[in-house]
Amino acid sequence: MSTATADADGNYLTTPTLDAESSDLLQTIASHGGYAYVRMSTLAASGDFRAAETARDMAWEQLHSGPWHSVLPAWRDAYSMACLHVAKFHYRNGEFKEALKVLDLGLIMGGVLLKKDLESAVETVTAKSREKAREGFEKGPKCKFVEEGVAFDKEEVVRVLPEKSLSSKIVVKKSGLSLEGFLREHFISGSPVIISDCMAHWPARTKWNDMDYLKRVAGDRTVPVEVGKNYLCQEWKQELITFSEFLEKIQSNDCSSAVPTYLAQHQLFDQINELRKDVCIPDYCCAGGGDLRSLNAWFGPSGTVTPLHHDPHHNILAQVVGKKYVRLYASSVSEELYPYNETMLCNSSQVNLDNIDDGQFPKVHDLEFLDCIFRGR
Repeated sequence: MSTATADADGNYLTTPTLDAESSDLLQTIASHGGYAYVRMSTLAASGDFRAAETARDMAWEQLHSGPWHSVLPAWRDAYSMACLHVAKFHYRNGEFKEALKVLDLGLIMGGVLLKKDLESAVETVTAKSREKAREGFEKGPKCKFVEEGVAFDKEEVVRVLPEKSLSSKIVVKKSGLSLEGFLREHFISGSPVIISDCMAHWPARTKWNDMDYLKRVAGDRTVPVEVGKNYLCQEWKQELITFSEFLEKIQSNDCSSAVPTYLAQHQLFDQINELRKDVCIPDYCCAGGGDLRSLNAWFGPSGTVTPLHHDPHHNILAQVVGKKYVRLYASSVSEELYPYNETMLCNSSQVNLDNIDDGQFPKVHDLEFLDCIFRGR
């Protein structure tokens, strides 16, 4: 029996995993006390839109009933199930933006059981949405994030950077670095390097500087963003907005305000396959012999700052568009950078490099560091 909801024109979303697994999943949810959810979900599968929305609200409450790691996997799958039911109704009614938003919430907040159904539904809805969008599309002048041919003014840049920036040890830059050379000269020794020519073939180098392209392939997708100066500030928070809304915030006049909006450390390429096709994983990622841990994206306006911190694994940072200043301290001086004592923030420094409190952090000024500016397109 299929749970696809269709109209006279055949607008329906197929959900083979949901069809096969729904009975077992509902039994699991019932065993954890979710009888009301099971009742609403059963009504939703029979065509009751209000019941589908109610089931989604119930699952949402369970996702926020405690720390994320303590949420039962069955409730994450229950949220995905409810999102699929709701998306079917929106799709049937031609409400493609609404359907995409619900499906993205399922991908971001839901479990793994129904991920393939969610991804397949996103492809179907996106294709239909673009058909509709092409009917009223008018081509205008390209809107770019960064104008080409603008000279790099080091003196102007240094004025907005922390004290002593770009004044001593600069990260070495190399071209045509072999995998063997990278492993021997940098990976094993822990010596950072800028590799200047390994991204020239990436489609993202040109496409991601085009606002219209990004809106066309990802504009209606919902993404998690950070709002506030950085994650250490009290007013910092996270929101879910469409990618178009996020791009408009970057473009707006207040992009350098005290409350910038930043898409940070999100697995965007798992969510939006079109953008994944624009980048290539460098062979250097295989240098350590292990698996690729994650492939994340950062999009932010001018003035976005990430506090001093350390990561649990090695990083290869690829700057596609714009410029980014990076400062690196040796792991041996971690304690002199005054890390937080709290478990959640123990990888972050209390030091604000833009305004160092010498009385509270007297050792920082004398610490050696390497720094550099990454320049994308």
